[in-house]
Amino acid sequence: LDREGGGQALTGPSAQAGGAVPADGPGRRRSAGAAAAGGPGHPEDDPGDPEAVARAICLRLLAVSARPRAGLAAALARKGIPADAAGRVLDRLTEVGLIDDAAYAQSFVASRHRQGALGADALRDELRRKGVDTETASSAVAVVDRDAELERARAFLERRVDSAMAHGPETARRRLLG
Repeated sequence: LDREGGGQALTGPSAQAGGAVPADGPGRRRSAGAAAAGGPGHPEDDPGDPEAVARAICLRLLAVSARPRAGLAAALARKGIPADAAGRVLDRLTEVGLIDDAAYAQSFVASRHRQGALGADALRDELRRKGVDTETASSAVAVVDRDAELERARAFLERRVDSAMAHGPETARRRLLG
């Protein structure tokens, strides 16, 4: 670290030659070659072709986890990608199978229901908030076993009542009824 300025000191051939590498935002630096050529060091550095930037953003997001089309569209809009370019990229990614709302919804329902955290209605609502259309969300939630859901709710209530009753009837009444 540079003790006087509090920033990072440049070392290596670039610093010795006097050629500073320009910063492109917090914690990101473009390579000396990319800076000199005017090319991007990161897909978001130089807007250039909006479709190329949109594709790079989508692929980076999809590499982390599956996402619904609406979620990717929202991410592209936040990055300032024009709607027509975003639409073309999303259409192409859907065409090649990288975006599949039905598969996303099925995976989401399977993982959340397995954890026991959400019931069918809550799962459907969550999928709708994530931008999955109603028909796809309902189809994905149809696999939820209603009897198992009811049994899980019953077990939850029993645990809740038992826990509250351990502290006496007045405390239980207050905790259970609000």
